[in-house]
Amino acid sequence: MHMEKYLILNTLSYPVLSVIMLVPLVGALISLLLKDEARLKVFGLLVTLLTFVLSLPLYTCFDLHTAKYQFAELRPWFSLLKLNYVVGVDGISVLLVLLTTFIMPFCILCSWRYISKRLGEFIFVVLIMETAMIGVFISLNTVLFYIFWEAMLIPMFLLIAVWGGARKDYASIKFFLYTLCGSIFLLVAIVALYIKTGTFFIPALMDQEYSFAYQMWIFVACALAFAIKIPMYPLHTWLPAAHVEAPTAGSVILASILLKMGGYGFLRFCLPMAPAATLYCMPYLIALSLISIIFGGYLALGQTDIKKLIAYSSVGHMGFVTLGIFLLNDQGLKGAVLQMINHGITTGGLFIMVGMIYERTHSREISDNSALGMMIPIYVTFLGIFCLSSLAFPGTNSFVGEFLVLMGAFKKSTLVGFLAIPGAILAAAYMLRLLQRMVWHDSDGHAHHHDAAGEGHGHVLSDLNFREISMVVVLTFFVFWIGLYPAPLLKIMDSSVAHLIAQISAGGTVVPVEPHGVHHSLLELGGWFRQIATF
Repeated sequence: MHMEKYLILNTLSYPVLSVIMLVPLVGALISLLLKDEARLKVFGLLVTLLTFVLSLPLYTCFDLHTAKYQFAELRPWFSLLKLNYVVGVDGISVLLVLLTTFIMPFCILCSWRYISKRLGEFIFVVLIMETAMIGVFISLNTVLFYIFWEAMLIPMFLLIAVWGGARKDYASIKFFLYTLCGSIFLLVAIVALYIKTGTFFIPALMDQEYSFAYQMWIFVACALAFAIKIPMYPLHTWLPAAHVEAPTAGSVILASILLKMGGYGFLRFCLPMAPAATLYCMPYLIALSLISIIFGGYLALGQTDIKKLIAYSSVGHMGFVTLGIFLLNDQGLKGAVLQMINHGITTGGLFIMVGMIYERTHSREISDNSALGMMIPIYVTFLGIFCLSSLAFPGTNSFVGEFLVLMGAFKKSTLVGFLAIPGAILAAAYMLRLLQRMVWHDSDGHAHHHDAAGEGHGHVLSDLNFREISMVVVLTFFVFWIGLYPAPLLKIMDSSVAHLIAQISAGGTVVPVEPHGVHHSLLELGGWFRQIATF
């Protein structure tokens, strides 16, 4: 197999993808040797910042005119199964790698005061998590992809179970079981694809032709795994519990990066490998996306816990992502990818803001954090910016992504476009309600405001310090930069999105199985499972 036809081998002076994946891993191992808490914090921050700096050539040296996988590395790994270590990024995955390396320093900074116990283990878990997440986005081998996909479970489980809230045991176990069940279906699909094709190489698997029945089973198995990770309705119930009980860094990682892996999985596996099945299932996935948008917004509207409100809003926002993906047109796919980046920045910022106020008041209830406008004006200014971005206010980053998805929806079907609009209205309702109550609304909880850090006196809370301001200023810059000038990101993904649409068009002509052939398909599926069981 000539892998080079899919790859542009790395020409930089160092193997950039392997380096940014391994730097956090080495840092994690070194962190176990450090005992001083102050040094641990600084060390964790420096490792994540170094990883981000080392990843910048992915943006500055990226070739906009090809859909091939760039900065690729190809090395023998396990010759018996013709298994190679192969990594690379295209115009979709490169943005998600950059999002990951960009967000991780904020996870250390927002935990500066929040994490007070077992700090060394916390830094270790966060850095291991970064390695696994980068590994998912750069893997061009299904085995490597699956190893990193599974490797994320343990660190995230530990973040919730060790440093989480009162119901951390329930939330961590629920998260682990849901995602593990989805991973089992993904493993079945990976083994079935190898048995069918004799390769683990993802780009080659995209080029194979499969019968419609085979595509359907592969699509369903993969879609279950990715729908749980996003999460789509009705597989979303693990998300609010995980968000509410996780520490601030855990919530940021979940919202900003982990949820995107479901959307990335759809783009990398389901659409190109099972295009005919994708076209066949498209109406059902669009319907579930619309339900997620409206259902998530409706549930967010009824929350009194700030963190739970933002968690349910993620269900609605990721519904726009899956809607854009399964519209299968240029505007929808670009809007979906851009919205994944936007959601990572905006919702990550909102969870950081929740962590900041929780450190001061020890409560996440809206009623206990009301009328803050005159007390901590810097805080509410940035809170207002992130809330407006979350509701897709024009000029902010989320507006561009949501607008592209809605354009794609109306291009696909006027009915689909109109059905998506209530989700945008609900987002405005719950975000403006949150903002109004926290900034202006007075309540009984107002009289009990105090500064948990002891920096304030009486009813006065301390406003943001330099560390906190530096975080929200950087995130705010990207809120407006992408909102006002999204062209650089759209250009990066342009060739890859066009190539993906071409793959769907070329492979979508496979004839669907007739009703009388369903029995044959079930027998064929049974045969595949027997092969997998004896593999």
